[in-house]
Amino acid sequence: MKKMMTGNEAIAYGAYLNGVRVGAAYPGTPSTEIMDNLSKYQGVYAEWSPNEKVALDTGTGAAYAGTRAMVSMKHVGVNVASDSLFYAVYTGLKAGLVIVSADDPGMHSSQNEQDNRNYARFAKLPMLEPSDSEEAKEYVGIALEMSETFDTPVMLRTVTRISHSSTPVEISEEGPPAPPSEPPLYERNPQKFVMVPAYARGRHIVVEERIKKIAEYAENISINRIEPGDDNIGIIAAGSVYQYAKEVFPEATFLKLGMVYPPPEKLIREFASRVKMVVAIEELDPFFEGQIRQMGIEVRGKDIFPIVGEFNPGLIRQCSVSAGLIPAFEATAEAAAAGTSTTELPIRPPMLCPGCGHRGMFHVFRESGALVLGDIGCYTLGSAPPLSAMHTTGCMGAGIGVAHGIDKAGVKDRIIAVIGDSTFFHAGIHPLINVLYNESTVTVVIADNSVTAMTGHQQHPGTGITLQKKTTRAVNPEQLVRSLGFDKVDICDPYDLDGLAKTLEDHLGSGKPSVIIVRRPCVLYTREKSKAPQIDPELCVNCGTCLELGCSPLMQAEDYVTIDPILCNGCGLCIQVCPAGAISK
Repeated sequence: MKKMMTGNEAIAYGAYLNGVRVGAAYPGTPSTEIMDNLSKYQGVYAEWSPNEKVALDTGTGAAYAGTRAMVSMKHVGVNVASDSLFYAVYTGLKAGLVIVSADDPGMHSSQNEQDNRNYARFAKLPMLEPSDSEEAKEYVGIALEMSETFDTPVMLRTVTRISHSSTPVEISEEGPPAPPSEPPLYERNPQKFVMVPAYARGRHIVVEERIKKIAEYAENISINRIEPGDDNIGIIAAGSVYQYAKEVFPEATFLKLGMVYPPPEKLIREFASRVKMVVAIEELDPFFEGQIRQMGIEVRGKDIFPIVGEFNPGLIRQCSVSAGLIPAFEATAEAAAAGTSTTELPIRPPMLCPGCGHRGMFHVFRESGALVLGDIGCYTLGSAPPLSAMHTTGCMGAGIGVAHGIDKAGVKDRIIAVIGDSTFFHAGIHPLINVLYNESTVTVVIADNSVTAMTGHQQHPGTGITLQKKTTRAVNPEQLVRSLGFDKVDICDPYDLDGLAKTLEDHLGSGKPSVIIVRRPCVLYTREKSKAPQIDPELCVNCGTCLELGCSPLMQAEDYVTIDPILCNGCGLCIQVCPAGAISK
């Protein structure tokens, strides 16, 4: 029997079938649904960890103890977890550990494009890359077997199109292996697991010898295969790009790489000897191309295809026509067919939801004239017009550190660092300690909407609910901040614009480090809704002040502003900012 599954669902299913008992992740698109799905299987422990490094340490600990584990994250999460990744490669494990990196070519929901195949080469561990959901399921099992055979973590790389696209998956009639009847015994082996320099030097030799053995293994693994065809051109590809390339070059000879690192050199040489021209088609970096060229094999790649952006069949076809690899009429016909079926849709810029508490917060920030250093979350939309009240955004936790650095540079602007509640637990505590310890006068605003909203309402340490719906102790941000030593801490409601503005002015003028917790639960999470305000057309002077909130239910008619009662959440911010008193309940 087969079932349609997304790549993320299939990865979770594959982990379950292959006896993964511990899973850990921090939510991040396009990886989020992996751990969400794994948590639903019986006999599996799965958690939302505070950040990706903690998640990887958790998975590593489970594997040290002899329990198969899987850790998942988006591509930038591997940056956070990289310290743990490198030590885990050195120590090795006792049971299988799979690390899923969900890359995001095209930056659908990310601050950068990043090709995490480079991490496999950098850390010297094997990496697999599926091209559909069935392979995503199968590759988890292969990765676990490799992990245990070679005593190393194994990375499984996906991209957004694999993560979120659905293809058929074979459903197994057999369930997962039975759990052990007795708890695992921990192997106490300091020379293997304690990475002090004396032991780590020996483990480095193990890592180098291991990667050579894995490279030999790559020559014969079935997921690396030559698919015979027209030998005038040979295509090397993996993952979703393999599917696109097969569509554009249906008659070509292919080398499909399911194991993208280390490369199977003998297989690549055999493939190159069969064809007149070798072409590497890959998104982002010339990862295959560079290694093939180092083998002394002539290969084309980034001279034909772009090094930025997400690929699709149309792009590959157009680039191939420009390079003379296929006739021009094929691309012209495809473009004509696409043109007849494409409908122009109006552009919808990303915006804060109606009733979002962040809107009132950023309105107050803008009115204050302060310099606002931001972070990654829904609240990053505070940078967009008409609010235009965020002046930097880097990575998770960066806003507070950047604000501290700007303050120490002697900038005269009043400085606000804004960070969400989930991001605060992820990466905000350490830079907050630095603000206090190294005495900057930054006001840190924690935008607490009581959930990890941007990635789909996942729980975090401040909510008191685990991934598997267990009620636990919630970490109180106010108590935590006060325990660090901050004595100027206030809690405000962003629906109360005057109250928040007065509190903010008090903090900005205090000349000391301080924290404001701006708390209003996410309206999409709580589903709370009040009656929409009414606008009196006789009083409305059509000044547009309310429109500066950037709230989608507010629309400018010819002579006055109207409110769409279906979209409106009833937050009342427009009532507070209207200078003519034309809006009321």
